[in-house]
Amino acid sequence: MRCGLLGEKLGHSYSRELHALFGDYDYELFEVPPVELGDFVRKRDFQGLNVTIPYKTTMLAICDEITEAAAAIGSVNTVVKQLDGSLLGDNTDAAGFEGMVWKSRIRIRDRKCLVLGSGGASLAVQYVLQKLGAGEIVVISRTGEDNYSNLDKHKDAAVLINTTPVGMYPNTAASPVDLRSFPRCEGVMDLIYNPARTALIQQAEALKIPAIGGLYMLAEQARCASQIFTGEVIPAIRSMEAYHIMRRRKENRILIGMPGCGKSTVGQALAEMLDRPFVDCDQELEKVLGMPAGEYITHHGEAAFRAQETALLKELGKASGLVIATGGGCVTRAENYPHLHQNGTIIFLERELSKLPKKGRPLSLRGNLQDMYTMRLPMYRRFADVTVANDGPVETVAKRVEEAYERISD
Repeated sequence: MRCGLLGEKLGHSYSRELHALFGDYDYELFEVPPVELGDFVRKRDFQGLNVTIPYKTTMLAICDEITEAAAAIGSVNTVVKQLDGSLLGDNTDAAGFEGMVWKSRIRIRDRKCLVLGSGGASLAVQYVLQKLGAGEIVVISRTGEDNYSNLDKHKDAAVLINTTPVGMYPNTAASPVDLRSFPRCEGVMDLIYNPARTALIQQAEALKIPAIGGLYMLAEQARCASQIFTGEVIPAIRSMEAYHIMRRRKENRILIGMPGCGKSTVGQALAEMLDRPFVDCDQELEKVLGMPAGEYITHHGEAAFRAQETALLKELGKASGLVIATGGGCVTRAENYPHLHQNGTIIFLERELSKLPKKGRPLSLRGNLQDMYTMRLPMYRRFADVTVANDGPVETVAKRVEEAYERISD
């Protein structure tokens, strides 16, 4: 059975890997430009499709038949080719979003909800919000009565839901709104799942507002779609299992700590254990600089070196499924935190000061190591999701790091 995801740009997608967890069928990414959509549909060279931006409302008119749910929502995100060759359009986004609300525990009933975006995903979100008894539901679009130029009319919103692609990989620094404009906000939901924590989600975290990204919604709607493709019942618990599997696979493990604390050695062992790529930021940075770090700092100064390091971390942080060993001083620039946090769990690898080597480490040689440690320790603590002591064999410490990740990710 040939199934897949239909969209215009799919470089960010996890769908192929996710569907492999639900069913034994071929699943491909069909990246089709708008001018070729008609030809693609006419060929009918598929048995089942998931549909994403920008075709969810377009497929509503193309399908030969649609389900009551798809008709009520006004959007199609799942299509099956029937025995006679006709196309049946359905919608599993609604079930996915309802599952997302359930997992988030964000209260919807009687709350004023601001829905950012008016596309196909927005229609499914509005449908669920009405079903769950939301109070006022306001849809923000680029044009129309309620738009991004008059958001102050809705500063009393209690729940914000982003259904737009703003903040999606690779443009992860963007955010559709500034949450400080909504002082009564009680919850934020972002349908984007790559990165795991968009700029919007990270701002919500900083403001202590409950927030959730779109990975669980993706898993739940995929389970429902897989049921439609195969005709088999898939227990709901499988969505939670798939969510955890995908999160563990995709989330970076990022090691921070003092120069010489063992980030590279432990990181390599961890990457081998997890069978994923390892990146040493110091080595990558020297490739960018074209010279050793110490030489660059001597000629250009530490500030210039740190700016180059931030540019590297900005790109590395967008990736998924890596083990990354950072430079010891990356925590001295607060702007590095969102780059690392967007797709990663940050582990502070702590080691006794007396066991930290200085050789080959220009900044360690320049000053008092104790002073550097005293200054940086609070920074490591602020960046870190968890701390692991590097006080044993490398393989043992690598296992401890992953065990610590498992504890906090569950």
